[in-house]
Amino acid sequence: MSTTLITNIGSLVTNDPAGGEGPLGLIENAALVLDGETVAWVGPAASAPAADEVYDAAGRAAVPGFVDSHSHLVFAGDRTQEFNARMSGRAYSAGGIRTTVAATRAATDEALEANLTRYLDEALRQGTTTFETKSGYGLTVEDEARALRIAARHTDEVTYLGAHIVPPDYADDPAAYVALVTGEMLDACAPYARWVDVFCEKGAFDGDQARAILTAGKAKGLHPRVHANQLGHGPGVQLAVELDAASADHCTHLTDADVDALANSATVATLLPGAEFSTRAQWPDARRLLDAGATVALSTDCNPGSSFTSSVPFCIALAVRDMGMTPDEAVWSATAGGAAALRRTDIGRITPGARADLMLLDAPSHVHLAYRPGVPLVSEVWRQGRRCL
Repeated sequence: MSTTLITNIGSLVTNDPAGGEGPLGLIENAALVLDGETVAWVGPAASAPAADEVYDAAGRAAVPGFVDSHSHLVFAGDRTQEFNARMSGRAYSAGGIRTTVAATRAATDEALEANLTRYLDEALRQGTTTFETKSGYGLTVEDEARALRIAARHTDEVTYLGAHIVPPDYADDPAAYVALVTGEMLDACAPYARWVDVFCEKGAFDGDQARAILTAGKAKGLHPRVHANQLGHGPGVQLAVELDAASADHCTHLTDADVDALANSATVATLLPGAEFSTRAQWPDARRLLDAGATVALSTDCNPGSSFTSSVPFCIALAVRDMGMTPDEAVWSATAGGAAALRRTDIGRITPGARADLMLLDAPSHVHLAYRPGVPLVSEVWRQGRRCL
């Protein structure tokens, strides 16, 4: 197994405060050594050890690969007309998911996988080296299981979201659908998933239904995540903390008690600014969460209805411009924060022993991710030690 020295890095984000300056552990005029799939050494370029190969970063900034901890990429169909109508004044509601459910059920496995890989390639070109993705657009035993089976071929971070909405075929008997989600559907899906999720929201699943679904998932060895408090105040965040969910996602409408609960727990508040951008909704208050001491992650929520972007840099720029985050906080949340939302310690940082996931930017500093919104700054990407862009 060969080693690679990446040297002449203008500014290196390690996310290790002990190894560099500030919370991001910045090292100026830096270098790092990759040994196979892991990082073997980081430090000043002048002190770099020898390696089998040398790559000149030419003064560019290096950042850990983005960890996109919330996406919905197994789907078919298009909702352009819905977006166009919404931008013309129609409010977003959970019911739009049904359009994608119909298209996904009708699609072949090959079409679903081709769509998935298309968006994964798109995300990789923008620096995403780890992603989580969910089911939730099949809502039958067979369709949910096949979505997860397809997703599991591309990531270990697979989430069972049979509880996305109550499908039209169960509209008159939501209790029967909850029974399906916690019974036969769960049995079929659990072998392919690491996580269980629920859309705890008015128009989807209430607190009691969500608790039953998450508890059943835990009994099958799946760890909870929760779509919480996106469209209004509700029980989602409190339920996430109660059940030790890895993350409460959206967190747009929070009470002081919700903020305190997140700040005093291991549950990460995952913010998804692409959804607010695409629905003209209220922005999450990242500043309030950070000042309270909560751990915050940033993710794309890439899905065909409410946040059709695979760009973490775009979400970083939104978070800085409209959610009260500093550039340093936003970059940390999109890397180390995403890793925390997946309860991972091997990604989201550039430190010895970490997985060798990183990118070079056509810029001297990570701050340019917010400073130059919309500009394709990612020039090189290494994933698991292999240069793939």
